[in-house]
Amino acid sequence: MFVDTAKIYVKGGDGGNGQVAFRREKYVPLGGPAGGDGGKGGDVIFRVDEGLRTLVDFRYQRHFKANRGEHGKSKGQHGANAEDLIVRVPPGTLVTDAETGEVLVDLVHHGQEALIVKGGRGGRGNMRFATPANPAPHMAEKGEPGEEKWVVLELKVLADVGLVGFPSVGKSTLLSVVSAARPKIGAYHFTTLSPNLGVCTVDDRSFVMADLPGLIEGAHEGVGLGHQFLRHVERTRLILHVVDMSASEGRDPFQDYLQINEELKLYNQQLEERPQIIVANKMDVTGAEEQLRHFKEKLDQDIPIYPISAVTQRGIKELLYAIADKLDTLPAYPLVEEEKLEERKIYRAEKEEEPFTVRRENEVFVVEGERLKKMILMTDFSQDESVRRFARIMRKMGVDQALRERGAEDGSIVRIGEIEFEFVEGDIE
Repeated sequence: MFVDTAKIYVKGGDGGNGQVAFRREKYVPLGGPAGGDGGKGGDVIFRVDEGLRTLVDFRYQRHFKANRGEHGKSKGQHGANAEDLIVRVPPGTLVTDAETGEVLVDLVHHGQEALIVKGGRGGRGNMRFATPANPAPHMAEKGEPGEEKWVVLELKVLADVGLVGFPSVGKSTLLSVVSAARPKIGAYHFTTLSPNLGVCTVDDRSFVMADLPGLIEGAHEGVGLGHQFLRHVERTRLILHVVDMSASEGRDPFQDYLQINEELKLYNQQLEERPQIIVANKMDVTGAEEQLRHFKEKLDQDIPIYPISAVTQRGIKELLYAIADKLDTLPAYPLVEEEKLEERKIYRAEKEEEPFTVRRENEVFVVEGERLKKMILMTDFSQDESVRRFARIMRKMGVDQALRERGAEDGSIVRIGEIEFEFVEGDIE
């Protein structure tokens, strides 16, 4: 089964809670606070594994959660950090944020790693809150929640050479002849429903060739196998354009050639500049030589043409040497999303400008903000000192003043996240 897209949920581990503890040694009077910090939650990291070829594993497991950090301990002991969660993906996997469409990373090379979501930091123990004014605090932080998001994985097959052309022009037959691959071959359209890869060897050189599903008119808009095919062409270093020179399907070979190139250009402008070799296939059929002559007359570009017969293997050796020589001059796999990655970095830097917002729902004042949401989750509201600290931070951030400007009075109900409380005027102890 070949699966080339998947949507999964990833979550970093929560940080461990800080500890409230005090020294209790026999000969240490007024021992003071001794609660340790919690450990950091595990990150979720994607790692490229060249042994994988599809995203089929993500069809059966869609949720990936790293472990939380260990809670802080007494005697000032730090909780252990959780191990990172490693998720293996095949080479050629593009990772995007499902909500924003932001391109997170383009994973190409074996062993390449990318941090997708971070684990939360551990909460601080009461040792961290000791001051001359309060030498024995009865408060500690909860662990910071780990980041979480839905991401879309899109596999774009990594191959040096991609076979393109209309259905039934002989792409699968060619691949079976030049490599050990055994693709399904039949005398009907769309025999190939998913990419087949084969390794071709020419003397001491080798390269990977991909037999991709056939194109039809409108493929750039998703017609037929459309995008399922075109996403894989983006990765290839060299396009091998296979044309049925016998016109056995009743189509004009040159018009086929123009139509395929037009579909490639409409899908991605960069594909128009990708190096091509034209393969004139089925030259063993009567009338193919005449069609090839007309084809060359109409072609106004300096693109090499190699007449072959995949069935009789005529011209195969010359074609393989030409492919190997051309690949020697080409750079590594193109990363088609590089520009998008750079654009998104600027966008992400601008998102943190507004620390919080205040709006009104009937009689309730709703305060929203990422920092406040995180503070709510990290505050232990069963401890009076923690509640007072939270109130002081809110006042320092300007939340109190913003609530007054929106009409909040003493006794008004304020909601932050899942917590509701009364707005109280006056000083905080």
